[in-house]
Amino acid sequence: MLTQTTTRVLDPSELGDALAILESDPVENAFVASRVQVAGLDPWRLGGEMWGWYTDGRLRSLCYSGANLVPIRATPEAVRAFADRARRAGRRCSSIVGPAEPTALLWRLLEPSWGPAREVRAHQPLMVTDRPSAEIESDPYVRRLGKNEIETIMPACVAMFTEEVGVSPLAGDGGLLYQARVAELVGSGRAFARIEDGRVVFKAEIGAATPRACQIQGVWVDPAYRGRGLSETGMAAVVRYALADVSPVVSLYVNDFNTAARASYRRVGFSEVGAFMSVLF
Repeated sequence: MLTQTTTRVLDPSELGDALAILESDPVENAFVASRVQVAGLDPWRLGGEMWGWYTDGRLRSLCYSGANLVPIRATPEAVRAFADRARRAGRRCSSIVGPAEPTALLWRLLEPSWGPAREVRAHQPLMVTDRPSAEIESDPYVRRLGKNEIETIMPACVAMFTEEVGVSPLAGDGGLLYQARVAELVGSGRAFARIEDGRVVFKAEIGAATPRACQIQGVWVDPAYRGRGLSETGMAAVVRYALADVSPVVSLYVNDFNTAARASYRRVGFSEVGAFMSVLF
């Protein structure tokens, strides 16, 4: 008997099936799972479409198509189907990001029509921890930011994004979407910083959060304060907050060429469990 396959946008009634796939790996899928758990599958609320790949009518793989294109538990056959759909729709995302193997295949299939990319980061170690650091003391001055401190943190967020991604988040729409995202993180109590004399010297956010796992992003130290260990003590503090208030597992992913950061995260207690890949446009 021939296997029947198809690809289509998920219906909101399929939320349970989608969550079952997302929760099969709560660390790897934390970013998309956090959005789906809050917004469901309605494209307007979700900020994009959720594509499904089906075999004999059963949902097997997902692909989130919004500001990012993210393959989820995607088999090679599913990746080919998602690539075909993405190629026909045209590029609407600013990046492709996800587990390294399916993301690499997705990019190989899309590069002839979507390329060239501005940058390809082919191997970004995925790191996790489930306990406070036993080696690094938490910085007692790192704290959760209040809603009245958005203007204080924003310059540091812009500096971090520009340094990490290579373009300013203020380009295009003047930074409206980026400022809204920062405001969302601060408002939800997921932005942390050490502030001295009104100046942010360390910051990080919990960018994605589910009851099973969360993901730290935006780690940044003011260049004038680098080399003092603030990234390690600051991260130790953020991990404690995350484990106490958010999720039992804390994750992050980091560029493989950033050996200093990888070593710092290991000292804080993180270990590598996989790898992501990012294609930036």
